Amino acid sequence: MKAEEVLYFTQKEEEFATLLIDIGIKRNVSKVLVYLANTDEATSREIERGTDLRQPEVSIAMRYLKEKKWINTRESKAESKGRPVKIYTLSKPINEIIDVIEKNKRKEVDNQLALIEKARGLIS
Repeated sequence: MKAEEVLYFTQKEEEFATLLIDIGIKRNVSKVLVYLANTDEATSREIERGTDLRQPEVSIAMRYLKEKKWINTRESKAESKGRPVKIYTLSKPINEIIDVIEKNKRKEVDNQLALIEKARGLIS
């Protein structure tokens, strides 16, 4: 059997994931983002273990991250027979991803404020 080194969240990484969740990013996506931000590359199995998420939760998070074009995927031949293993990396630095999140949140807030102003106009 091959020995694997599994990365687990530090307190700082837990705090980072919690902040992303508080901002409005889904829990699974937040945990996977933080995990990938702190490693060069990872398989879905490593992500499952390191984030304490189940396989379906990781798959859903990966689908979202792919749609956003925030991750790259490549396949590696499995050591034994069977399916190739997918290896994931962030497609851009985490700071750029945070910038995109910030931009989207600012747009949401601006839209909400515009609706409030429109509502105020209807009261007068």
